[in-house]
Amino acid sequence: MTGGIAAWALHEYFAMALAGRRLVEKAVALIAGVGLMVPLVLGYYPVFVGGMTLLVFFFACLFLLRHGTIQRVTGELALLLFGFLYISLPLAHLALLRDLAHGTRWVLLVLFMVMLNDSCAYFSGTFWGRKKLYPSVSPKKSVEGAIGGLVGSVLAAGVAHVTFMPWSGLVPLLLLGLVAGVVAELGDLFESLLKRSFGVKDSGTLIPGHGGILDRLDSLLFAFPLTYYFALWFQG
Repeated sequence: MTGGIAAWALHEYFAMALAGRRLVEKAVALIAGVGLMVPLVLGYYPVFVGGMTLLVFFFACLFLLRHGTIQRVTGELALLLFGFLYISLPLAHLALLRDLAHGTRWVLLVLFMVMLNDSCAYFSGTFWGRKKLYPSVSPKKSVEGAIGGLVGSVLAAGVAHVTFMPWSGLVPLLLLGLVAGVVAELGDLFESLLKRSFGVKDSGTLIPGHGGILDRLDSLLFAFPLTYYFALWFQG
């Protein structure tokens, strides 16, 4: 399932980043981006590093043979390889998190924190939003909405502690909620930055009225790695 999500997200990203160009390279990169996750999830870290190095070499050679407009090569190659770092690597942490002790509950915690962050940010921004947070990137977001989002993610962590994660420490979990809230909002802003730079409103049309799958994953791409390493520290 994680591989399918990654494939769709990569498809949307490549469609935005290289719209109408590099069809062969994008198809190969989509397959490679999903395949790159396998050794990382299975714990074969030297294989993952070797695979990433091989992919850089492979696409360098592919662009050498199929350079097209030479002035675009550097930017197109960078955009293609960035897809692995932006989508494949963070989403692999979803599978890594799920495989930990209580892994399903950790994943549920991330989803809960991000969901409540989004909901509280929306409502607090709608009712009390006055000061713009970052208008050049996301004109509708407000400072008040961002603060409400942080309250939501901390609240989600607290609720998780007293419901499905009673074995976790309250203070560490609340701290995770706060940091995850910040990270989730940064992930949302970063995807907005990408979309503006690519000149699109949504990453796709998978969910009518809500954009593509990447629009739903933007915060999670930043939150899953954070929570995975927090869980490793907490359990270790």
